[in-house]
Amino acid sequence: MADKQLADWIQEHLDRYLASDGEDGHMWNGLPTLLLTTKGRKSGDDRQLPLIYGESNGAYILVASKGGHSHHPSWYLNLDANPDIELQVKADRFVAKARTATGDERAKLWDLMAQLFPTYNDYKIRAGSRKIPVVVCERV
Repeated sequence: MADKQLADWIQEHLDRYLASDGEDGHMWNGLPTLLLTTKGRKSGDDRQLPLIYGESNGAYILVASKGGHSHHPSWYLNLDANPDIELQVKADRFVAKARTATGDERAKLWDLMAQLFPTYNDYKIRAGSRKIPVVVCERV
């Protein structure tokens, strides 16, 4: 499932995570990461990458920040088109359903994730008019 479009450091992180069932790679720079697999909205191919996550009420929370770019990351566009995803948290692999949080739920989850990774607040400013999606992933 390697994606040649990934930056070298992301591909290296992904490879380490997969090779070790998350023993090497779950914690990245002091932050918990999981592996997200989506179906490409154009290709239909599996797309996999490591992402920082939080947890709330048994769900896994992701932030589609793309470093504050003006457009959404491809992984978000993929799961928005097809919310049936796969996650791997450490060695635990499972199917999940993704949805974009809105309103008060989004605000609460944004605060949770910004406490985990304060740089998200910088990304929010950098993104300008783009409202960065907060994604809730629930095990099916």
